[in-house]
Amino acid sequence: MLKLAGYQEVNQIYAGARTLVYRAIQPTTEQPVIIKVLRNPHPNFQELVRFRNQYIITCHLEHPNIVQPLALERYFNGYALVMPDEGAVSLPEYWQLSEQSLTEFLTIALQLAEALHYLGQQRIIHKDIKPANILINPETGQVQLIDFSISSLLPKEQQQLLNPQGLEGTLAYISPEQTGRMNRGIDYRTDFYSLGVTFYKLLTGILPFHSNEPMELLHRHIAQTPLTLYDFLNAQGESYPPVISKITLKLMAKNAEERYQSALGLRHDLERCLQQLDATGVIETFELGERDICDRFLIPEKLYGRETEVETLLTVFDRVANPPEAPLGKGGHRGTELLLVAGFSGIGKTALINEVHKPIVEKRGYFIKGKFDQFNRNVPFSAFVQAFRSLMGQLLGESDAALATWKEKILNAVGVSGQVILEVIPELERIIGQQPTVPELSGSAAQNRFNLLFSKFVQVFTTKDHPLVIFLDDLQWVDSASLNLLKLLLSESEAGYLLVLGAYRDNEVFPAHPLMLALDELRQQKAVINTLTLAPLAEVDINHLVADTLLCSAETATPLSKLVYQKTKGNPFFTTQFLLGLHAEGCIVFDSPSLLSKVNPPQSPLTKGGSQRGWQCDLSRVRQLALTDDVVEFMAGRLQKLPETTQEVLKIAASIGNQFDLATLAVVCEQSQENTATDLWQALQESLVIPENETYKFFQGESCEIESTYDITVGYRFLHDRVQQAAYFLIDAALKPETHLKIGRLLLNNLSASAIEDAIFNLTNQLNKGHSLIDDRHEKDELARLNLIAGRKAKTSTAYLTSIDYLNSGIKLLDDGWHRQYNLTLSLYLEAIESEYISTNFERSKTLADLALEQVKSLLDRLKINELQIQYYIAKNQRKKAVELGLDALKLLNIELD
Repeated sequence: MLKLAGYQEVNQIYAGARTLVYRAIQPTTEQPVIIKVLRNPHPNFQELVRFRNQYIITCHLEHPNIVQPLALERYFNGYALVMPDEGAVSLPEYWQLSEQSLTEFLTIALQLAEALHYLGQQRIIHKDIKPANILINPETGQVQLIDFSISSLLPKEQQQLLNPQGLEGTLAYISPEQTGRMNRGIDYRTDFYSLGVTFYKLLTGILPFHSNEPMELLHRHIAQTPLTLYDFLNAQGESYPPVISKITLKLMAKNAEERYQSALGLRHDLERCLQQLDATGVIETFELGERDICDRFLIPEKLYGRETEVETLLTVFDRVANPPEAPLGKGGHRGTELLLVAGFSGIGKTALINEVHKPIVEKRGYFIKGKFDQFNRNVPFSAFVQAFRSLMGQLLGESDAALATWKEKILNAVGVSGQVILEVIPELERIIGQQPTVPELSGSAAQNRFNLLFSKFVQVFTTKDHPLVIFLDDLQWVDSASLNLLKLLLSESEAGYLLVLGAYRDNEVFPAHPLMLALDELRQQKAVINTLTLAPLAEVDINHLVADTLLCSAETATPLSKLVYQKTKGNPFFTTQFLLGLHAEGCIVFDSPSLLSKVNPPQSPLTKGGSQRGWQCDLSRVRQLALTDDVVEFMAGRLQKLPETTQEVLKIAASIGNQFDLATLAVVCEQSQENTATDLWQALQESLVIPENETYKFFQGESCEIESTYDITVGYRFLHDRVQQAAYFLIDAALKPETHLKIGRLLLNNLSASAIEDAIFNLTNQLNKGHSLIDDRHEKDELARLNLIAGRKAKTSTAYLTSIDYLNSGIKLLDDGWHRQYNLTLSLYLEAIESEYISTNFERSKTLADLALEQVKSLLDRLKINELQIQYYIAKNQRKKAVELGLDALKLLNIELD
């Protein structure tokens, strides 16, 4: 029984899978209350985030159709949410016992439209509209929304790709975009879809889509059209007005642009139905959405002018998922392909590739992606690590039985050498557990072992039942180790059902670029490679985008679209940001009185006439604006309009990387995570920075009271490389080394030893970028030691060229290290000698060996170098010299061979 101080006469009234609900009395006020607590006595952090979010979102809301909480109390390891008890019951409970008349339905629907209109005004997305989250008072008929546990205060969210069981919301009511598989963001219109499903359930008694298989249910939301209410009810012998069916299906449109755009528009149509029903007893059909226009500046997310490219992409995926019977020839493997998408930055490469999500759902496939970072190019396997981290996350969302099956399959593939994969993808340990230490191999033996094991590991996930799609973004910044891995996947994979998608900027590569050389090598091996090169959008496409944005005809939009095209040259990202900039500058405004006026508003360049069209544009002012046609400068200008504290935190975030986490950012900003999140908030509001998961919500509102037992990771990423570049651009060039050095020092001083090991590449990169400012001898030696650790870790992952970069940086930092730091210097030389010859840099390897032999102090150290020299000669196929050197080394040990 609940024991919460300050409440009496506590009685349990509901026990759900995750929560318990009680009725009680607050004795000092004698007010009856409802108390909701988490069922789990030891809730995880996600449960705490969601539970607390209910209170943070609603505590300041005042609307008759939304339950306002009274208090959020700490209760053991979680919280207790206290709400007023006004005698309401759940809508399903009420509806089951009611007459279920059309009048009653419309009365309830109108109140829900009012609630959504208010939430829209407050810029809140509910994200879980369903009958169970709706209360109704049987005495007064008042309807109220509850359960804002996954609601958002951001105008738009991006749903990460998760296993269906891990998605926010209720699968039976979830919108297509909320599945994360529609290549669309989530805004307030997701609630309209869920409301449509709610209407469908109330009117028919069944759901429009149902399946016991979660992925199949998602597919139906995304791709299938439900039976219309009109047809369903007529088949049941009932007669419902067709217009009610049309309203419901308009709410349930697959694309948000085709739904109602405002709750006011929905309310108007529902009121018209109720008025007709009350006056005549029947509802005549009328045109929907006559008063439906929204004052939010929304740019459609559909792809313009890319129909041919999308068709090619889907054809390639279908070929991989349903491979031909015969192999493609030597070197090419059935059902394994590489599709490259080339084009300038912002041209829409990622948006195009994300269109493959929909067929992947149908085929029950896995889509994983990673991105190479422009400022951290020597982090080995960075994009692959991100991608397979994502895959591990998707697998961990599956049932315990499914996880046990995956564990068995993976261990069967990698045997006792699982630690080799864990070195690259540590997250795998959560599935297969700790693995035994593997013997240390050198040179080609280590490379061959890694290649064999990784190939087997990937083949676990490339099956007919689950084809795998790997998306590698920004390949122009790829590291050498990742290129080798890419070649391995495409030339060695025999299982098929693998599609690798790669995006790169063709204006930033050249014939001798490592990417181009790798592709040439793959083509020689008969790998199946196709390339789509995206051109800028045509002026007609920009015209359609502007017309759709401003809800006017293409002809009316022409004057503005011409100006936009002249400035952005058809670049989709720049076009979108340019339009947002015009709106922010007040050049594009919403004429709100026109929405309610019953007469035509004054004509403007973007008004078709009629009370519906409220967007207007001052074209003369657009022409006068001295806006740059350089996208980075333009975005920097937008960033400079943000609060000073937000700009400062963005500069630091940009210096860390395209992706960053709140804990690291707070350390570098030298303030609490709460304050750092507050400083970052405006950038999230402007969609310049995207949260990677819902844990960011814990840092909204009041003091967070984080328990130290929780390992909290709040991840973010920049909307686009150009945003990161713009933020980095704001740092004075002369101050950039100092900025990186400061970041590195703060991380080094605040991270634990294990955290330093995990972040060794990023930490060392930061310090290396500021090494010229380091004067202290001890600090230089410490940085050389970090470069040794990073070099060894890269070498363990067979990223030899990256290893060389770190090891040579360490050697340069030590200067006269042979005299002061003998052991450290020797270690750097030994590792560098080996990495250089494995990378076929034979002359550099020989030079390092000769230098080291001049400085060694012991016979054992000399023999270590001789051993590497022998391997060096073997690698060069100079076996006679290798034998001669071996014999000389044995003589040093007083061993003579005849």
